[in-house]
Amino acid sequence: MGVVPLSEALRRAENAGLDLVVVSPNSNPIVCRIMDYGKYNYEKQKKQQKSKKSQKTIKVKELKLRPRIADNDYQTKLKMAKSFLEDKNKVKFNIFLRGREMDKRELVEELIERLKLDLVEVGNIEGKPDYQGRRITVSFVPNK
Repeated sequence: MGVVPLSEALRRAENAGLDLVVVSPNSNPIVCRIMDYGKYNYEKQKKQQKSKKSQKTIKVKELKLRPRIADNDYQTKLKMAKSFLEDKNKVKFNIFLRGREMDKRELVEELIERLKLDLVEVGNIEGKPDYQGRRITVSFVPNK
């Protein structure tokens, strides 16, 4: 509508049954818009709800293991890891070492290779194993 005095803009908005909304207060002259502000806020809120509803947060699930894990315990942990990966969550395995297990790192390497082979259809290993003293951390991400 061009540059209009404030009183004229307010009169036009009132005649249309709408609101006069300031779009840019810092510019010279101030930029305003004639619109239904309640409807605008409602549509903006609905759009935010819809975008929030559609986003999926990825959670990290942790499982604890030992290098000399019994086969039935390993299968239980493996089943849990598969279900987590199928739900599109990351899985973080914490392998804890005790006593003389610190000297036998090949047991840990064998366990990690076994996990890689058993989880190949639902997930891939993320990065390299992280050795932190008595704890080794291995993360798996779900397949696309």
